[in-house]
Amino acid sequence: MKTAIYPGSFDPVTNGHLDIIHRSAEIFDHLIVAVSVNRSKRPLFTVEERIHVIEKVTKDIKNIEIVTFDGLLADYAKKRDAKVIIKGLRAVSDFEYEFQMALLNKSLNPNTETLFMATSQNYSFLSSSIVKEIGALGGDLNGLVPEPIIDEIKQKLK
Repeated sequence: MKTAIYPGSFDPVTNGHLDIIHRSAEIFDHLIVAVSVNRSKRPLFTVEERIHVIEKVTKDIKNIEIVTFDGLLADYAKKRDAKVIIKGLRAVSDFEYEFQMALLNKSLNPNTETLFMATSQNYSFLSSSIVKEIGALGGDLNGLVPEPIIDEIKQKLK
């Protein structure tokens, strides 16, 4: 069974994230959506809330598992016997950082490959940070995040 990990903070999950999740789940037998604990950021949602939201909007996908992890991604991939790390790329500016991380993960876990997946052009401008800023300024979040979580985001931003 081919297992892949799609890691991220998902704070909040966007339609761009969902696009990568759906496409990855079609390629791999088992997709682990790994919500990271990032100590350098102040998240809007708790890890538990992020997991709940992702579960809510991906309940139709049968071959995914939503988990949290803390620590090195390379170690977690080894622990879960995942041979592939999925990284979504929106623009060329994402590539440099993600390429460095891919090389680092490969040096820490030689059995893991990083697969770069280009985002659909509809979402190439989209990030969780942009969603939070638009929401905080009272902007329309329709089309940016899954419709079932728009009210939850607005509540958090009040």
